[in-house]
Amino acid sequence: MDKQKSKQVRRARRVVRIRREVSGVTSRPRLAVYKSLNHIYAQVIDDLKGSTIVSASTAEKKLGLEKTGNSAAAAKVGEAIAERAKAKGVAAVVFDRRGFKYHGRIKALADAARKGGLDF
Repeated sequence: MDKQKSKQVRRARRVVRIRREVSGVTSRPRLAVYKSLNHIYAQVIDDLKGSTIVSASTAEKKLGLEKTGNSAAAAKVGEAIAERAKAKGVAAVVFDRRGFKYHGRIKALADAARKGGLDF
């Protein structure tokens, strides 16, 4: 098995392990984060209804980002997701890092969301 495939398999196992513990309910939905090489995406999801409440990403033109693959851009997404969630009446969430290590862009997004008023 090549190196990239084994990294994907390891991350998939981490996702399953994390999702076994983390679930979003109506009172405390799940903040799911996905990062690609160039962008970072965040969604607040109610797993009981199976619906996305709010979302934000660096691919949006509204955020007005020059560079999208760095920690500063991730922090902007964190602020945006917190603002949109508060507008929808969501104050507390469960953080789902989707198998990514909690550092760099993931940590920047989480810190900015906390600073924006989300509790997790």
